[in-house]
Amino acid sequence: MIKNSEHSFHIPVMGTSFTMDSPIKVARYGISSVLSIGDDDLCERLRKYYSKIYNEPFVPIETKEKDFRAKRITAYLNLINDVVLDQIKKIKKDKFEPGKEITRYFELLSEDSKLKKLYNKMLKTKDNTEKKELEEELRSNIVPGSIDVNIMTKVDRDIYDNDGNRQPEGTSDALSALRGFAQSKLTSSIVLSAGFNRRLYAYASMFDDFYPDEKGETKKKIVLKVSDFRSTKIQGKFLAKKGLWVSEYRIESGLNCGGHAFATEGNLIGPIMEEFKNKKETFLAGLYEICNKAIQQMERIVFKKQPDAIITVQGGIGTSKEDTFLKREFSVTSTGWATPFLLVPEAVTVDDYTQDLLVSATKEDLYLSRVSPLNILFNTVRGTKSEALKRDRIAKGSPGSPCPKGHLAIYNTEFTDLPVCTASRRYQKKKIEQIESLEHSKEEKKRLYDDTVEKVCLCEDLSAGTYIKYNINSGRPLNPAICPGPNLAFFNRIYSLAEMVSHIYGKIDLLQDVKRPHMFIQELKMYIDHFSQEIKETFPKLTPKHIQRLNSFKTNLLDGIEYYKQLVPKMIEETKKCQQYFLDDLNTLGSELEKLILENKAVFAV
Repeated sequence: MIKNSEHSFHIPVMGTSFTMDSPIKVARYGISSVLSIGDDDLCERLRKYYSKIYNEPFVPIETKEKDFRAKRITAYLNLINDVVLDQIKKIKKDKFEPGKEITRYFELLSEDSKLKKLYNKMLKTKDNTEKKELEEELRSNIVPGSIDVNIMTKVDRDIYDNDGNRQPEGTSDALSALRGFAQSKLTSSIVLSAGFNRRLYAYASMFDDFYPDEKGETKKKIVLKVSDFRSTKIQGKFLAKKGLWVSEYRIESGLNCGGHAFATEGNLIGPIMEEFKNKKETFLAGLYEICNKAIQQMERIVFKKQPDAIITVQGGIGTSKEDTFLKREFSVTSTGWATPFLLVPEAVTVDDYTQDLLVSATKEDLYLSRVSPLNILFNTVRGTKSEALKRDRIAKGSPGSPCPKGHLAIYNTEFTDLPVCTASRRYQKKKIEQIESLEHSKEEKKRLYDDTVEKVCLCEDLSAGTYIKYNINSGRPLNPAICPGPNLAFFNRIYSLAEMVSHIYGKIDLLQDVKRPHMFIQELKMYIDHFSQEIKETFPKLTPKHIQRLNSFKTNLLDGIEYYKQLVPKMIEETKKCQQYFLDDLNTLGSELEKLILENKAVFAV
């Protein structure tokens, strides 16, 4: 049985590069983190960088090699695995003295942790023999945090040769990345985010590590990042029919998060978690039956009993009280803390300029943008070098990126036979020419132009900061972008790892003098703002389908507000004063929503 760390939080994936080497920084303290495996070039350059630091041999994997993308990802993950295991080996040999890594390992644990209580007992013990026995027991329980990886399932570009012929199945970006993880030495999880990719999910069934062994253990586990229960059922059942068990359902707020924001139809995170809590047991029992039947038909080893499937949550958590409430009220096993860790250099990698930008960012600086070429809302901050470069290119009459990597050249074939990225110079030039030829008003042409040139090269700019931080030559100009959630506005300095972990566990309060809305309130406000924007954009071209969607959106928001009103007495971690603030905010936002509905009777007429 694989031992799990006793930490009850994890660091989710952030952008292309910000958590790319987080396991090397924090896994030795038992802290789990998630890195992106979308950029094989970044994997290769970081492997070279860390191979030099840890005196490991480095043999380049060139792009001319067959299956180079998967091989690069495997090689990088194997290096991280070896580095972390070596770190753990060294920690176990440490003496229990101030300043030692073994001491830090246990000091970072929550006071509620069984291991922390054992550690405190060891510190108080006067008997030398008993002390030595306790020390050895502590050492035997030291385990690294999980080195998990993320695939954004929508980013699954097909690969074509120079003659425009699509390469065989299994060579697409997401499938190659999955293969790279599956063939690695890691015993960890793959987090599948951003929607349902049938061919990717089916492809996972090709690898033995996703199936149980004689002990009922799977070396590689599957995590689904989800934002509603309906899609969770569909995805979980699809995987179960392939004999694949989902070990974790990672609920994330649709809007109150960093990076891409996958807005629901007004489904708020509180009611979503309530539904998961109420339906989990029946749902999992059904999946277990389907999954084991599929495994049996493959003549593989079946699960001897129903395996665990935990529920975790992330998106906008900012205080230990919120963290504790989520775990207690919704039976959440672990919480994801992302954006606050962007201000913890010991845990993530951000270049100095961008880090200074984050420190000084206000609520007004953080916004939901349309910069993503995927046409999905994207949380970001004003003033990045990526934004400056984009504006400079527009001013010079040459908008768009050279598109050196092309990972987001997935869907658009508006002007080409093969897909191109909408942030590329090639696409934007053609699009602008088309806009200029349209018989539209000047205002409409400007709107279309602005929307076209707003896109930026996320492939390049989200990894640029890591190249700058480590002085790695990418061979290209570097203008970093970053993707914090709105929660960043309330954290306003650089923090140590110990400070942030202590804040999560309630040992200290980094936001003691900061006025901050509850995470549920923050998300609700974002959804009402998004609802208002949807009404404005939809109204001129209103269809029955639009009306149905907007009415569903309205109902879900109203139901969510009523749900939160009933939830307030259960928020026992909060003071009566804070509970009243929560109710006041709910009533204010409820009135704002009612006013919006009344102002748009044509949409919401009964």
